[in-house]
Amino acid sequence: MSEPITVAVNTSSRSYDVVVGENLLDGLGERVRQAVRATTAFVVTDSNVGPLYLDRALSSLATAGLSTASVTLPAGEQHKTLASYGTILDAMAHAGLTRDDVVVALGGGVIGDMAGFAAATYMRGIEVVQVPTTLLSMVDSSVGGKTAIDVTAGKNLVGAFLQPSLVVADISCLSTLTPYVFADGMGEVVKHAVLADPDLFVTLGARPLTQEADPSYLAEVVADNVRIKRDVVATDERERGLRQTLNLGHTIGHAIEAASGYTQGHGHCVAAGLCCVARATEALGWSEQGIASRIERCCAAQGLPTDSDLPHEDILHQAAFDKKRHGDSVNLVVPVRLGLSEVRRTSLDEFAYIVDLGCGTAAQE
Repeated sequence: MSEPITVAVNTSSRSYDVVVGENLLDGLGERVRQAVRATTAFVVTDSNVGPLYLDRALSSLATAGLSTASVTLPAGEQHKTLASYGTILDAMAHAGLTRDDVVVALGGGVIGDMAGFAAATYMRGIEVVQVPTTLLSMVDSSVGGKTAIDVTAGKNLVGAFLQPSLVVADISCLSTLTPYVFADGMGEVVKHAVLADPDLFVTLGARPLTQEADPSYLAEVVADNVRIKRDVVATDERERGLRQTLNLGHTIGHAIEAASGYTQGHGHCVAAGLCCVARATEALGWSEQGIASRIERCCAAQGLPTDSDLPHEDILHQAAFDKKRHGDSVNLVVPVRLGLSEVRRTSLDEFAYIVDLGCGTAAQE
């Protein structure tokens, strides 16, 4: 077993470590004790992850001298709601948590977002440790401090910024994912590669990442993605400028996700949205020629979709409620070339034309 990789994240609000490696859950308690001053660790998990890893996490925390309590929520994006958020807060209060205690988010992105938002708002803010158990949450949502819940009008419309005090990414947890859920994380991996790492993009095309990959390769890809996001977040923590580029593929992708009733995974939708926007912006001359086909091949190699057959009016309707909308326009991230993207303010009419150009066209070619 190789040594864990530690990536230091420094932001204006907090500095913390992201630790990536194998079999890290059993040492979770000691890492939490070193990162925060807390008496009680309150673990938030879901009905998929809890039966697999909750007892190990609680045992490790208790062995390190922390009092423990937990709450287990139903799994799935459809439960990322105000009601679930309230359940977490009530459980925290009943457990007697104070401002000196810590929330531990044990699960995928849904749990990380909800537990983080609960920590950000309980007693006006307590610390949170992220323990992501999916590839998607390891490479994306656990790092950077975004927390949120969904409301009926749209995804992640209610939230807060709260940087974690520690992130522990145990890649051994990835072995229990279904192939679909593992591939879902690859949507964000490909996005990061297009955004900031052409060498990683080439590597993924030649050597697709799977659950059966050598653990050292898997850990290094996760750490590479953390570094990419770290560098962006350190420059623009509150998403006023550069951090908006992390939304590459998301304006269309989030709309596809919502229009599907959240039956399609986030990473799958980001991949489809990335390919759609690349096809459209290449046709408009905003992106270099050939980039769309390269992105399509890389996504397909990871088992990801390259298009969506949802009605365009459904995609446009959901995009109108996206938090990236500004009045009568949306901020669209354009992949100019591998390693360079830019944010373009696009009118809703222009965005509709982009959807028509890029979505539902791959099958027709």
